[in-house]
Amino acid sequence: MSGTATSATTPATFLRRIIGNVQALLSLLVLLVILTLVALAPLVAGPDPTSADLSSAFGGPEPGHPLGFDSSGRDMWSRLLHGGQLTLGGAALALAVALTLGVPTGLAAGFYGGWFDLVSGWWVNLIMALPAMVVLLASRAVLGSTVWVLMVVLGILVSPSFFRLVRGTVANMRAEPYVDAARVFGLRDSRIIARHVLIVVRAPIIIQTALVAGLAINLQAGLEFLGIGSGDAPTWGAMLNEAFTNIHQNPLGMLWPGLALGLTSGSLVLLASALRDVLEDRDDQPHTSGPGEHPREADTPTTPRHAGARSELLSVRDLTITYPGADSRPNKVVRGVDLDVHPGEILGLVGESGSGKTQTAFSILGLLPAGGRVSRGSIRIGGTEVVGANERTLRRLRGRTVAYVPQEPMNNLDPSFTIGDHLVEPLCATARMPRSAAWKYARELLHQVEITDPDRILRSYPHQISGGMAQRVLIAGALSCSAELVIADEPTTALDVTVQAEVLGLLRRLRASRGMAVLLVSHDLGVVADLCDRVAVLHRGRIVEVGTTEQVLTAPESTHAQELRNAVLDDVPARQPWSPREVDAQ
Repeated sequence: MSGTATSATTPATFLRRIIGNVQALLSLLVLLVILTLVALAPLVAGPDPTSADLSSAFGGPEPGHPLGFDSSGRDMWSRLLHGGQLTLGGAALALAVALTLGVPTGLAAGFYGGWFDLVSGWWVNLIMALPAMVVLLASRAVLGSTVWVLMVVLGILVSPSFFRLVRGTVANMRAEPYVDAARVFGLRDSRIIARHVLIVVRAPIIIQTALVAGLAINLQAGLEFLGIGSGDAPTWGAMLNEAFTNIHQNPLGMLWPGLALGLTSGSLVLLASALRDVLEDRDDQPHTSGPGEHPREADTPTTPRHAGARSELLSVRDLTITYPGADSRPNKVVRGVDLDVHPGEILGLVGESGSGKTQTAFSILGLLPAGGRVSRGSIRIGGTEVVGANERTLRRLRGRTVAYVPQEPMNNLDPSFTIGDHLVEPLCATARMPRSAAWKYARELLHQVEITDPDRILRSYPHQISGGMAQRVLIAGALSCSAELVIADEPTTALDVTVQAEVLGLLRRLRASRGMAVLLVSHDLGVVADLCDRVAVLHRGRIVEVGTTEQVLTAPESTHAQELRNAVLDDVPARQPWSPREVDAQ
């Protein structure tokens, strides 16, 4: 690793953990011995496995023939090793088909849902309803008895097990806040799936892979044992069939193929279980740069960007958001909202819970929950229309022009990755930085959000830092690509009073140093009075008042704004009205 800490297990760490896990080590050694002998069968097996000598029928072990001979005088050692090539190769083919069909479709169905989920679910249910043995027998009659063809059919029949496993896991996590946070950073869906989703499903996939591999091996052996297979070709199932027929003359004939099947299947299951434990285990202190490794210098964005001649960085007009109602009539949760945020301004969007604040913020980000849609209106960020924009346009805006600081910092950090991973990945994907330069810039970002020990924090996992520290990390992430507008959704709600004050002071200093604009979503008038230049009051999905912080908090005109002010127990001094000259002076 060049200067970065990562949650992905390095080859050296992975090997060290395998060696330290007795179950993994022993089962891996058994499998390696079996696979090596099978792969080297032409070199170590001896005679041709199909060469028969009736004078040696049922003969015992002798030099050059360690397992003796079967009823036709064929060398059992040679047949065992060559038979392993067909048996294990056929199982590998079935497994490859099942993984290829089941995992990608399960990921897509679980992550996107919609019509693809419905159609693929219907096909999966249809395949699962088919009796596997009957289908294999019919396939043999139609397609022939070649083992490879039967294994492709078997792979199709068992692919639903991967689909259902992956689809169920992904569907449960697609609404996780850290998935939305990754979208806000501008990551593509494919990158989110590869980075955040696959790491969640890898352990169950490993277990399922071992189970399906064992099933394929034993089902193929069962078909061969019943005489439904590749004829005279040596396989472990065919050897069992021959030995069972002549069990009275040569009882040991069943031992060797049965032992090969048992050792292979058992080792697969034990190895998969151990690998799951190895992959899910993480060191308490993640690894970082090795001695002498230093990130190289690179050009990094350090100056704030502005919206040019456009006076409004964010312009929302007649925004209406609807959800399906219980009686099939649309339920409007936001109604005709108009908002403007200027470069360098902090605008507070306030209102009681359920007033539509968060829905408005999510619509600006293009991340409305399932079922929600902008039914009317316009949202322009830096002159770009968001409503109806495709995903590519939204990715160009997220992270670069608009960033997001969520309400629950811990829920928006993937527990499988270090803090360094969370900051470095968007820089590599969105800003196209080399990883070493991104790592250095991430350290600088943590300095900017006043974290005094950035190296330790970068190496830490989310559970190893406090909530206030996690919120600073998310603010650093919002700053990482020099976004002009930061949407902060209740950024201090989950924090205690002391940490709240620190975070608010940090946002104020960052606005002064970077000239960034902030849309602060909050129900806390104390926070609004301390931080905001202007305030927009939202009530039942409508804007009922907009004005300077001093005007709204000291002399509100709307009834609802008066009720909000009266609900505050202490008198909070309001900020002076904001002026664009403040940004120009910076």
